Amino acid sequence: MMTPEEEARAVDEVARRLAIRFPQISSDTVSRTVKDAHAELANSRIRDFVPLFVERNARDHLRGAGSR
Repeated sequence: MMTPEEEARAVDEVARRLAIRFPQISSDTVSRTVKDAHAELANSRIRDFVPLFVERNARDHLRGAGSR
């Protein structure tokens, strides 16, 4: 089971990866998008997959923002 500290580190890594993947979007926007995606999963009972879902949700959102 993932500890809260491990989850936080994994979500931070998600933000770093997405900032590299979407250089046309400000790092502040990427960070905020990742935090929002993480907040949406705050009540998830099974935490092990939260970073994966955060990355998917944030990436999908950023794809839409990057095409505007």
